[in-house]
Amino acid sequence: MADGTLKVGTITNSAGSGNITIGSGVTLLSNVPAFEAYVNTAQNLTDSTTTKINYDGEIFDTDNCYDNTTNYRFTPTVAGKYFTYVNLIGDVNAGNELNDLTVMLQKNGSVYRECNVILLSNPQKRHFVTVNTIVDMNGSSDYLEVFGYHDSVSNFVLSIKTGTTQSTFGAYRIGA
Repeated sequence: MADGTLKVGTITNSAGSGNITIGSGVTLLSNVPAFEAYVNTAQNLTDSTTTKINYDGEIFDTDNCYDNTTNYRFTPTVAGKYFTYVNLIGDVNAGNELNDLTVMLQKNGSVYRECNVILLSNPQKRHFVTVNTIVDMNGSSDYLEVFGYHDSVSNFVLSIKTGTTQSTFGAYRIGA
C-alpha cells in the first residue's frame, strides 16, 4: 500500500473463498461529497439581467460543502469528477410573455455549461431549463454556482418557482 491506496485483484474470506463481511460500525461511502439544494425563498430575475440564483434550501449535504446562506455555492473538499445538475423553473408575471430563459452553471466565476430556451415565435408564461454535466473539481478552491437570465416581451420580472420539487441544484462525486 502506497499513498493510502490498496490495490488487490481478489479479496476472499479466511477459508480462501466466498464473501467477506464488513463489521458493524464501518461506513462505506461512495459518491460523496454530495448535496442537493433548492430555491426556498422567493426570488425574481429582472428582465435582461444575469442574476445569481439563491438555492437557499438544502435537501441534503453530506460533507457540509454547499453554502446555502451566503454564497450559494458548492466547494467540495475532495478532488474528483462530479456529476452536476441544475433545474430552473420560472414564470413571468403575465401570460405568454417569456421570450427566452437561460441557466448558467459557473465554475470559479466563469460559465462552464449553460442551457437556453428561445421562445420568440411562441412566448410562454412558464418554462423549464436544465443543465446536466460532469465537472472536474480540485477539492480545495474550485467552486460551482448558478446564474439565470431571461427576456420577456414587456420587461416583466421572472419569478423562480420555489420548493423541493421545483428549481434544484445538486452534485455528487463519481470518481477521481
